[in-house]
Amino acid sequence: MLDGDSKLQVQWEKHDESSTNTVEDENANSSIPRAVSDFVLPAGFPESVSDDYLQYMLLQFPTNVTGWICHTLVTSSLLKAVGVGSFTGTSAAAAAAAIRWVSKDGIGAFGRLLIGGRFGTLFDDDPKKWRMYADFIGSAGSIFDLTTPLYPGYFLPLASLGNLAKAVGRGFRDPSNRVIQNHFAKSGNLGEIAAKEEVWEVGAQLVGLSIGVLILDTPGIQSSYLTLTLTWLGVRLLHLWFRYQSLVVLKFRTVNLKRARILVRSHVANHTVPGYVACNEEENILTWERFLQPRISFGVPMERMLGGEESTHMDMVNMLLKLYKNEKYILCVEQLGLEEATYLVTFKEAATSMSVLRSLWQAHWLHQNRPKQDDVAAWLEESLSALEDGFADFIKQMEEAGWDQSQIFLKVPKEPVLVLEHLDQEV
Repeated sequence: MLDGDSKLQVQWEKHDESSTNTVEDENANSSIPRAVSDFVLPAGFPESVSDDYLQYMLLQFPTNVTGWICHTLVTSSLLKAVGVGSFTGTSAAAAAAAIRWVSKDGIGAFGRLLIGGRFGTLFDDDPKKWRMYADFIGSAGSIFDLTTPLYPGYFLPLASLGNLAKAVGRGFRDPSNRVIQNHFAKSGNLGEIAAKEEVWEVGAQLVGLSIGVLILDTPGIQSSYLTLTLTWLGVRLLHLWFRYQSLVVLKFRTVNLKRARILVRSHVANHTVPGYVACNEEENILTWERFLQPRISFGVPMERMLGGEESTHMDMVNMLLKLYKNEKYILCVEQLGLEEATYLVTFKEAATSMSVLRSLWQAHWLHQNRPKQDDVAAWLEESLSALEDGFADFIKQMEEAGWDQSQIFLKVPKEPVLVLEHLDQEV
């Protein structure tokens, strides 16, 4: 209880935000022959897709080729480990080999089950990052497979770990691909985009398998484990480089947390907002949110915000509620040193993506305008005044730069939500 006519509660409330990425863009005429275009590209290309579609697919092709070469080399190692040929010339019974092969597949299936059930909300926010990490995880799984010829007695645990890692990678890969395909579907032609991507992928598979077989037939590859491993490593690194390059060319118009930080930082520092092309080029697809500056923690419990002695908690709560009475969030500063501070944000009931964006703008203003004295309350009040004066211009510049407010997808965390009830009488 704050006073006789108001009550502050903290409750757990789940906010589900569903979004459909729609894009509008223009593209130049293509010089691709009509027969080839009709076979590998969506109808109406290039007008029916986003302008980065062809560049992405051209880079995806060598990415998939190198991936299938790696698959062929790894499969060779697995077969040797279960006794179907060997570097030492030994062999195993066919039945035992089949049992070991099937067993490692069953254990690996748990990976996709885990990802789909536990991390399903990640992919809409940052599909480029998770698509890249999917390949990193899959590469780690292949390393386990490559070690099986060295320790054939441990085939089941090694192959199972490899299959588990690769299944986790597929769990990250497939949802991320769906978001990317949806981005391409400028004309609502998602089904055709997926079908044509299958054409590209199968073509890459055939080329990759052919090259992989040729490599395995090369004298010295089959007889030398070291040569096989070094060949795999070289092709895998090339595969990861192609994957990264294919993701860098993607230009999303949606505003996720990374791109929102870029937009807000530019406006607070330079009073300008970059367009979606420049913003996507600046975005680092490998960086984790926790390593970005300024450090911002969303969905923080009030207990962490208040800190200090309990005797001062009521005054702190009243001060924060008064400051943020017109906002759907409360932001406070946790000082960890002279140079670094963490900005703590908790959200009120009915907070939206725009509330998250406003809190980001305020946090960046605070980070840009450090106080000369320790009056945090006055500093927060000044930042809110700056937010009130500058945020409208920020939104206006976003629209002028080609961003759409309907495509701001900043999820309100499922952490504690503040509910302020005004009561008619004392409780």
